[in-house]
Amino acid sequence: MQPRIPRQSAQEPDRRLPDAAADDARLSDELAAVVSGARRRAVRDGDRQIDTAHLLHSLLEHDPDVYAVFGDGPQIARLLGYLVQRTIGYGLRWQGTVEDSGAVPVVMAGEGFSPLAASAMEHARRRAAVRGAGQARGIDLLAAIVLDPRARAVEVLDRAGVDTNALRARIDDHRDEYVGGDTAR
Repeated sequence: MQPRIPRQSAQEPDRRLPDAAADDARLSDELAAVVSGARRRAVRDGDRQIDTAHLLHSLLEHDPDVYAVFGDGPQIARLLGYLVQRTIGYGLRWQGTVEDSGAVPVVMAGEGFSPLAASAMEHARRRAAVRGAGQARGIDLLAAIVLDPRARAVEVLDRAGVDTNALRARIDDHRDEYVGGDTAR
């Protein structure tokens, strides 16, 4: 069975796909696992591109720092429930569409990351650089994902009752806890 998101050869560059050699050095091991998990989830869901909801779901599965930002309780259970429901109906209305902020024209020919997911990945790298880290971490990606109110991940968070403004504040309030994580992991 052919995957719906085909592997891209070196002769077919796509600006929205991560350049493995350059980007692997800028992603922590945890974040590389998140991207791999999001790619598998997109293929399994029948989506052409990895979107921010795929990334959010994979972050919650693979990164304990991201999971901890949400805390325990019914809110995280609701969030995970919505993310799981995506594959059985909730996200079906997204199939065949591109997650986009509308800021730039969408190029439909490529596969890989949606424009918003690609932007979030780049923002996570910049965020890591600003804090003096050589590699982006999951918490950097979470902070980047919740910036655009049109992101699918933000829609899922809203439906689950997560206040994204409060979430961003929690991430920023605990920024010092994540700075030292680059050397510890």
